[in-house]
Amino acid sequence: MKNGVYTDFKLFACNGNPELAEEIAKIMGKPLSPATVTHFSDGEAFVALGESVRGADCYIIQSTCEPVNDNLMELCIMIDAMKRASAGRINAVIPYFGYARQDRISHPREPLTAKLVADIISVAGADRVVTMDLHAAQIQGYFNIPVDHMIGQPTLVEYFKEMNLDDLVIVSPDHGSVKRARTFASFFNAPIAIIDKRRPQANVAEIMNIIGDVKGKNCILCDDMVDTAGTICNAANALKEMGAKSVRACATHGVLSGPAITRLKDSGIDEIVFLNTMPIPEEKRIEKMTVLSAAPVFAETIKRIVNNEPVSPQFDEGGSTK
Repeated sequence: MKNGVYTDFKLFACNGNPELAEEIAKIMGKPLSPATVTHFSDGEAFVALGESVRGADCYIIQSTCEPVNDNLMELCIMIDAMKRASAGRINAVIPYFGYARQDRISHPREPLTAKLVADIISVAGADRVVTMDLHAAQIQGYFNIPVDHMIGQPTLVEYFKEMNLDDLVIVSPDHGSVKRARTFASFFNAPIAIIDKRRPQANVAEIMNIIGDVKGKNCILCDDMVDTAGTICNAANALKEMGAKSVRACATHGVLSGPAITRLKDSGIDEIVFLNTMPIPEEKRIEKMTVLSAAPVFAETIKRIVNNEPVSPQFDEGGSTK
């Protein structure tokens, strides 16, 4: 460290999203540092760093996606290895933060798992967390260390702006995403509509009503993640029934578990767009799916952290990351 700025930084990756890690490293012009991240026959994770990290500014790129618990343990074990190897600063770059949906206690005797995971990462020895589009922004407050909360919307906005869609309406698939839809719509100076739905049980959504004018409009549904795709598909079908000209959908995180792919194939969605914050294997990539890279955002963020620069300016000028 010289004058409060780290003069050496290193990029590491676990097994959660190696393709994104490689993209980030390529943009930054610095190869990933060697590390062994494997598992014993009984499932225990094992990590060994392949080079010295003493005094270095280290960045571990790891999405805690499926298998969630394995990826979380890999991250924590690598953090611990760096701490014991006298790393100067340990930054956990978590493009997709698992357990983010368990951010509140809705019923008696439920856990607050997002807070628990934040504590685990902090206690393991991380000095900073860099993540994108937490399911609930208040999760940043669950950490006792700095959190840089990146947003995926600017990348998605740039993609849709190139389409020059007329008669555009941005649609929130539920009441919880209204703020996100309003922000998205501001980039296009477009109105919003809201899907009013009731969820009788977990992962089951029932469309109730549509608030707003969608007849003859090009609609874009926006959300933070798509898991089983019930909400987004029901919303798209309802929009088509109400006379929407076209329905596109976008989300930062494509979890795509259970019946998601079948539902997307059979739905009224004309195109769905994700960022690659978690791997989407080829068998899940359907014709109507587009996957954009989040690597430029994370590469720029890491560069700014290394140089002690603010990260917010990269989202100025309509959200451009260029």
